[in-house]
Amino acid sequence: MSLTFDHTTLGQRVLFGAGQVAEHLAAEVARLGAERVMVISSVSEARTAEEVTRRIAVTVHHRDVAPHVPIDKANAARTIAIDHDIDVIVCVGGGSTTGLAKAIAMTTGIPIIAVPTTYSGSEATNVWGLTEQARKTTGVDDKVLPVTVIYDATLTLSLPVDLSVASGMNGLAHCIDAMWGPRADPINRALAGEGIRALAAGLPAVNADPTGLPGREQVLYGAYLAGVAFASAGSGLHHKICHVLGGAYDLPHAQTHTIVLPHVLAFNAPAVPDLDHRIAAAFDAVSAVAGLCALQAGLHAPTALKDFGLTEQDIPEAVELILPVIPPSNPRPVTADDLRTLLHAALSGTRPASTVHPTSTAPGNGAHPHPRKAIR
Repeated sequence: MSLTFDHTTLGQRVLFGAGQVAEHLAAEVARLGAERVMVISSVSEARTAEEVTRRIAVTVHHRDVAPHVPIDKANAARTIAIDHDIDVIVCVGGGSTTGLAKAIAMTTGIPIIAVPTTYSGSEATNVWGLTEQARKTTGVDDKVLPVTVIYDATLTLSLPVDLSVASGMNGLAHCIDAMWGPRADPINRALAGEGIRALAAGLPAVNADPTGLPGREQVLYGAYLAGVAFASAGSGLHHKICHVLGGAYDLPHAQTHTIVLPHVLAFNAPAVPDLDHRIAAAFDAVSAVAGLCALQAGLHAPTALKDFGLTEQDIPEAVELILPVIPPSNPRPVTADDLRTLLHAALSGTRPASTVHPTSTAPGNGAHPHPRKAIR
C-alpha cells in the first residue's frame, strides 16, 4: 500500500551546546542585524536572563510574565515592544515566557530568539495561546515560530527535579498527541517516537543525577523533537483537555499535562494497536500505557488534579467546555460520559490499567507482545 500524506517542515535555526548560550545569542543577534532588543523573562529568571544576554546591548527587560498568557499582559507587552521600536525579542525561560513573546510576534511580526530553561517545547512550535476571562484560546501562525532556538543544558540545572519531571512529561504529551493529531503523518510520528525514546532515557538520568548534563541534554533534545512533531501534527484530545483545564481553572501547565496524559493514552491506544506498539517500543515496554505509567511511577510524577485545585464540582462544566473542541480525527469517538470518567480518574489519581490491547497479543495475529528494544 503506497504512502500518501502532506507534510510541512517549519524553518528554524537550532543551536545546541552546553556553556555556549551567551556566545550563540550574540552571534544570532548580529546575524539578524538587530539593534533594539527586548528581553523577556520572569522575575525568577531575571539573573539567568542577564547572564545569557551579557554580550549584547539590551533596550528593555520585560518581566511581567504569567502562565497561560493573560490577554492584558500580552497587550501591555505589545505596547512596550512598539514604543521601544524593538526589532528582535529574546525570551529566556519556559513555556509562559515563550508564550508571551509569541503574543507580541503575532501582532507585530517581530522575530523571536528563544532560549529555553525548561523542557516545554513551545519554542519549536508555531502555536500560540492566550487566556481571556478564564478561557484559553489557541491557534497557529507562522509569525510566532521563533527564528532561532538556543539550547544550553546548563540553563536547566537550576530547575528542580520535580519541575524537570513535569516539564519533561509535557514534552511526552506533545509526542503522544502527535501520533494521532489532526495532521499526523509518518514524518511527525517518526520524530515523536524518537522524542519519546530520548525523554524516557533522559528523565530518569536527571532524576538520578540532577547536576549531570548528559540526562538534561537528552531531555532538551527530546523536548525539541516533541515540539516539532506537535507543531506538525496539531493539537489532539490530550491538549484540548489540558488547555481547557489550565485556562478555566488556573491549573499549572506542566503538571496538568503530566496527570492527564496516561488517561488519554489509555483511552486512545486500544483503538490504534499499531501506534500502541510504536509508543511501547519507544518506551521499551509491553504496551504504551505500561511504559508511560512505569516511567511516571519511577519519577514520582504527580498523579491527581485534586492536588492542584480541581474539584468534583468543576467536572460538569469542564466536560461542557472540552466536548466541542475535541478533534473529529481522534482515534475513537469521545462522549460526555467518557470525559467524565477520564476527568474523575485524573482528579483522584487513579492509575489507568496498563494492559496491552487484546488484539495485540492474541496468538497467531502476527503481532509481537514484546516490542523490540528501541535503538539507543
